[in-house]
Amino acid sequence: MENTNHVIQRQKITAHIVTSLLGGIPRPLGTIMRQFLYKIIFARMGRNVYIQAGSEFLGANAIEIGNDVKIMRDVRLNVKTTNSFIRLGNRVCLDRGVDINVAGEDCSIEIGDSSYLGPYVCMSGPGHIKIGQQCLIASQTGIYANNHREYGLSREGITIEDNCWLGTGVRILDGVTIGRGSVVGAGAVVTKDIPPYSVAVGVPAKRIKASKGGCV
Repeated sequence: MENTNHVIQRQKITAHIVTSLLGGIPRPLGTIMRQFLYKIIFARMGRNVYIQAGSEFLGANAIEIGNDVKIMRDVRLNVKTTNSFIRLGNRVCLDRGVDINVAGEDCSIEIGDSSYLGPYVCMSGPGHIKIGQQCLIASQTGIYANNHREYGLSREGITIEDNCWLGTGVRILDGVTIGRGSVVGAGAVVTKDIPPYSVAVGVPAKRIKASKGGCV
């Protein structure tokens, strides 16, 4: 039986060749070619996936992409370890310059159906990150599932539940859960859990009222 490391290395080389050859081809030809040929490098690629030129995929054999996904120019998805993965649900949109980096053992980053990540959003493990369905995350937001503490590096993970809105430049730190239907104001730094259906602002972020449809 072929050595597992050799298989993984061959997959990485294949992914690099494919993305190097196709990544810079402009539309409409490039769009059509990427839609068909990227299927050979991803762990899963659904129907009607649109990938613009200039995107980069490292560890593509651990990346799963749902149906009707849009990946815009200069997006970077990087899975560094063999037992980790990135999973994009159906109708997810990653806008220009989104950077998702899976680092560390047994790390996963999942983005639920119909969620949108704005330009230059950055997400990084090694803790798990789970974003629910129909979330809107504005540009320049940072979601970091790790933190340096007195006892070393933590990786408690981050959960953003369904129907959350995050404003421009929000920072989400390790160990946080943002409850369903919540709104986080621009520039806020979230260091503690936000209850469902809340509006939170500030540094550190604090709940100031219920969001529309929520309870006080």
